[in-house]
Amino acid sequence: MRILLSLLFCVAMPALTRAQGISEPWDVSRAAKDLSAQAERLKPLLDQLTPEQWQAKGAPAAYVTQWRNAEDELGYMVRAAANLSRQPEMLTVALETYFRLQAVESQVTSLVEGVRRYQNPAVGDLIVSVMGANSANRDQLRQYITDLAQARDQEFQIADKEAQRCRGQLMRQPRPAAAPKPATVPAGTSSAAPATNTPASNGNQAK
Repeated sequence: MRILLSLLFCVAMPALTRAQGISEPWDVSRAAKDLSAQAERLKPLLDQLTPEQWQAKGAPAAYVTQWRNAEDELGYMVRAAANLSRQPEMLTVALETYFRLQAVESQVTSLVEGVRRYQNPAVGDLIVSVMGANSANRDQLRQYITDLAQARDQEFQIADKEAQRCRGQLMRQPRPAAAPKPATVPAGTSSAAPATNTPASNGNQAK
């Protein structure tokens, strides 16, 4: 019974408080929505690009692949940001959003060179401007991921120490007394009761 009570005490550990410096979930949710809305401004700009026609001006065919990848990554990033707005405390979702944003920026940055050279320099400048408007949201997301990762690491360390303490308590609990084992008959002996002489058998012997 004492072991059971100790086990229940260990399982019912107090909830860990939010680490200082981490943004509140509603702050992160709002930032994720702003990030998504700002990124979606890139879509109409990407849609008006014509990298297939650039090849007639000497552009490499790789720009077509970059353009398609940029549009794909933009869609992935918008969906990841939407998930983050619903689950702001999920570190994996925050990381996915940040990595998707980096992928969009990488693809678009390479594409802008072709836009300026083979299509319209003003459009290229506009794309850069729209991407730069998301820098504050990107920095906030990066800082949030750093703080959240540190908080999760601290929570893990606290939980590990608590588990070790509970394990030690359980090990110090006295073991219950073992139940007595039933008596065993030594090998080679019969368990039958010894025969006794009855009055009838005594009478037969007298005759």
